[in-house]
Amino acid sequence: MKKIFLFSIIFLLTFNTYAQVEQSQTGAWYMYFFNHQFKNSQFGIQGDLQYRNWNVLGDLEQLLIRTGFTYTPKDTKVLLTLGYANITTGEFGDGDDTSGENRIYQEALFPQKLGHRVYLTHRFRYEQRFVEDQDFRTRYRYNLFMNIPINKPALDKGAVYAAFYNELFINGQEDIGDGRTVEFFDRNRTYLGLGYVIKPGQRIQFGWMNQKTDTWGKGQLQFSFHHNF
Repeated sequence: MKKIFLFSIIFLLTFNTYAQVEQSQTGAWYMYFFNHQFKNSQFGIQGDLQYRNWNVLGDLEQLLIRTGFTYTPKDTKVLLTLGYANITTGEFGDGDDTSGENRIYQEALFPQKLGHRVYLTHRFRYEQRFVEDQDFRTRYRYNLFMNIPINKPALDKGAVYAAFYNELFINGQEDIGDGRTVEFFDRNRTYLGLGYVIKPGQRIQFGWMNQKTDTWGKGQLQFSFHHNF
């Protein structure tokens, strides 16, 4: 009897570990980013469409649609955005249940160049989140992007470049209603990839991103098209 009990415990521990590994399988995000400055104006629009999968294709993680109006103060390269996003989130595995979120956000982008080849962008984002079956929430995000051309001195047509970013997410509230709580630290994303400049205003990028929360970590392939028109 003791051997059977011990075997059962080992089996359950093995099964739980396996389930954790399954949840951390490599997924894939397919993304389109756009940006447009109105002619002879300090105003414009920007946004993105993202189809995210828990696996490479088929198991929906999120469908994200986001857009906003931008403003560039005179004599600066700073880009300010006021926007809205709609997010549909699916559950991991075979289930088809989804939940919805509406989100308002404010954002500031600060481009910077180090030396002759290192292009940096600092992005600060503040979100007001209306998540299904949760109390109103806010979140703070900071992302540091870095692009470094490899075969050319600048990000011109035909340039291949290394791309890196790291983004930190912090929750504004820990109580989300009905006795449920979230951590102050929401998540962190670290990305490394390669990009190619098709022509001015059009870039494609492919890479790998690792996303970590307090309870799980997951790798994601990322395929993106960046369109400035």
